[in-house]
Amino acid sequence: MALTDLDRKYDAVMAAVTGPGGRVILDKDEAGRTIVANFPATLPLFFKTFCALYAGVDAVIAGEERLTFGQLDKLSDQMARGLVARGISKGDRVGIAMRNCPAWILSYMAVVKTGAVATLLNGWWQPEELEHALQLTEPKLVLADAPRAQRIAATCATCSVDAIAIDKRTPEAFLELLAEGSAEIALPEVSPDDEATILFTSGSTGEAKGAVSTHRAVTTGVYAYSTALMTLRGILESEGRPPPNPLKTLVVVPLFHVTGEVPVMLNSFVICRGMVLMPKWDAGEALRLIEKERITYFVGVPTMSLELMNHPDRDNYDLSTLTDIAGGGAPRPVAHVERLRNAFPATQPALGYGLTETNAVGCGNFWGNYAAKPASTGRPQVPFVDIAILGEGDLRLPANERGEIAIGSAANIKGYWRNPEATAAAFTPDGYFKTGDIGYLDDEGYLFIVDRKKDIIIRGGENISAAEVEAAIYGSEGIAEVAVFGVPDERLGEIAVAVLHRREGSSITEDELREFLDGRLAAFKIPARMIFSDEPLPRLGTGKIDRVMLKQQYAG
Repeated sequence: MALTDLDRKYDAVMAAVTGPGGRVILDKDEAGRTIVANFPATLPLFFKTFCALYAGVDAVIAGEERLTFGQLDKLSDQMARGLVARGISKGDRVGIAMRNCPAWILSYMAVVKTGAVATLLNGWWQPEELEHALQLTEPKLVLADAPRAQRIAATCATCSVDAIAIDKRTPEAFLELLAEGSAEIALPEVSPDDEATILFTSGSTGEAKGAVSTHRAVTTGVYAYSTALMTLRGILESEGRPPPNPLKTLVVVPLFHVTGEVPVMLNSFVICRGMVLMPKWDAGEALRLIEKERITYFVGVPTMSLELMNHPDRDNYDLSTLTDIAGGGAPRPVAHVERLRNAFPATQPALGYGLTETNAVGCGNFWGNYAAKPASTGRPQVPFVDIAILGEGDLRLPANERGEIAIGSAANIKGYWRNPEATAAAFTPDGYFKTGDIGYLDDEGYLFIVDRKKDIIIRGGENISAAEVEAAIYGSEGIAEVAVFGVPDERLGEIAVAVLHRREGSSITEDELREFLDGRLAAFKIPARMIFSDEPLPRLGTGKIDRVMLKQQYAG
């Protein structure tokens, strides 16, 4: 199968956008990876530049609150000076722990403007998970909404963390910081190689690791998305059908996830896209907001688009402004693609593939190409991304051969915070990040993911480490053996299943085990199904539990 007409148009417009006289001027970093030369390479300059360009445009809408790009920049400048007045210095970690709200975005902007490292704490964590992240990164300060500030105060018996509780609307929430933010306080110079963010990712070994990105990595990740959108817009304009409405996105994915941070939030600054925030997912409320705010773009885990198209009130709303429905963070069942096109005939479906460690960049499949190859995550996000399929000894494999997927990009993380062993294991000698996913590239360069090397379960966009869940279950004296694995689920993509064997003399029930895990694991990590086996779990010749046999036995 040759490249589609859409592929050829995309390649031609991308060449024009990034070629001589185009809007995006490309360069190479010291490692030979593609970067953007004419856009800001640090987040403070990034915000200053794009907020000035779109100063009068509504940037954030949350209920009755509306803040323009210019207001975001001015308020975050004052907040940053207030943080400096409180002793925050370049390189300090400052945590952010709150639901999606304007204060989250302002906190992020203010933190990076101080030169500190924005440490994005998962708002769904329970005390033990939160304590691990705080012990690992040792933030000097945490900006948190009231429920999470209380959780931090109650959790940190082994770490000393100062937390500011944010429980009011903006800007009242930050009156103290704003008052301390004297205009005479200078903000530090920040370079592209300075550390900008820490996001947390569940690894196959259990406890979350802190993925550290430089300013260059984060901004490159953003520009990979914005350049692609410039290209798609160019295709529409060349066909005489430019976007009819101002760009607006409904922000339903958590901002502490890389999808919420990079392609949704930061990308919106580049392309002048208003962000309508939802603090908590509700399909009916999403439909109402799409009509009320004239939303043009929706991205969420596939579960969310499924709930939109299945909602009984869907046809009662005017959804005509919605032109794009994208998915990411979890596999979308192939059967959903055609259903999505039928449910929203005016919209174009899309799917992305990226990781926390790549600042969300990787591959994209969109429009007619997605309909033609719904099982693929698409082609690499050229010119910023190169995909390699690795065989034994990390040797590159040719098209149509299966191996581990590796991503080469200037958007890749610097490494894992205070974990050099994990960092060394994650990268090839030439700097490609080894994803742990197994796949192949077809003759047209489309990536197909067929398996995962790492023992990770992706439930509705949330990564669950089987090892972490097993470790928590083994904390119960009633359990002798446990194996946790993922099985397919129509709504969530995957769910966690635990097969358990009780200790001799134990009569622990499922309800008792769930009560034991409550507070030790976030709710989404607790297995959806628990299966008790009267016999010891089957083992391989090595003595390890035979997960393959168990998965085959209980996947139905």
